[in-house]
Amino acid sequence: MKLFGLKNCDTCRKAMKQLPKIDFVDVRNDGVPVEVLQRALGQFGDSLLNIRSTTWRTLTAEERAQPQIELLQTHPTLMKRPLIERDGKLYLSWSKETQSALGVS
Repeated sequence: MKLFGLKNCDTCRKAMKQLPKIDFVDVRNDGVPVEVLQRALGQFGDSLLNIRSTTWRTLTAEERAQPQIELLQTHPTLMKRPLIERDGKLYLSWSKETQSALGVS
């Protein structure tokens, strides 16, 4: 199981505490593999982008108009977190639904 997030993100830290044997990938330092980004965009669409983030607010209108995959590769902190991959399935956020699907109470 992999968790894509930021080491200083409170929500990511909560998830890591509750998930045993998690491989943590810091998106700021390591990025997200293109294949995972493509699958996540296909599954979650626009909801994968965090348009309430500080990073989003600093982008110009021209930058915001770029294809989402390019935006997320250039600015990985724009991705909503955490993005969790387990057995080929992707989960976005640390919601009750995600916790239930991963067997965390």
